Amino acid sequence: MPSDRITDLATLASSAAPKGPAPVHLWNPPYCGELDIVIKRDGTWFHEGRPIRRRELVKLFSSILKKEDDRYYLVTPAEKVGITVECCPFLIIGMDVSQPNGNQVILFHTSTDEQVIADSEHVLSVEAIGGDDFPHPIIHVRHGLSGLLSRAVFYRLAEIAVEHELQEAPRLGVFSSDIFFPLD
Repeated sequence: MPSDRITDLATLASSAAPKGPAPVHLWNPPYCGELDIVIKRDGTWFHEGRPIRRRELVKLFSSILKKEDDRYYLVTPAEKVGITVECCPFLIIGMDVSQPNGNQVILFHTSTDEQVIADSEHVLSVEAIGGDDFPHPIIHVRHGLSGLLSRAVFYRLAEIAVEHELQEAPRLGVFSSDIFFPLD
């Protein structure tokens, strides 16, 4: 796929997804090949080996990201191109904890300015991902896409962890939206 293809895709994507994530889970365009885009473990997006420095372009591309059968694609209503994701497509860089109505709620912030509350639809877990047997703290962001918690965010999460009995065994974890999420 030619390197100017990224410009064509950005133009098409900007018209398809003017604000927030696009409804890519509803789109099923034809596969049009691979694009030399890699999302590194640290959340940096690369095109043809060079970092994409335009933050707005990264945010735009993240809004048209789709996962199908363990593969990642940038999707518009007209085409679907494969990309590479080393670990998770999102990096969680911030966290806020609040107590509305006396119940703890944890809000996570991605490096692409999305916000995700840990709840029944956005499960917080510790899993082996990206071909690595070492467990990583992740949260489901949307439609099968996950975010890797940065080390700083995970340390903050560990600070508010409590022991709770789960399946007749004590577990260490956090509560959010009246759900206990084990971290061990």
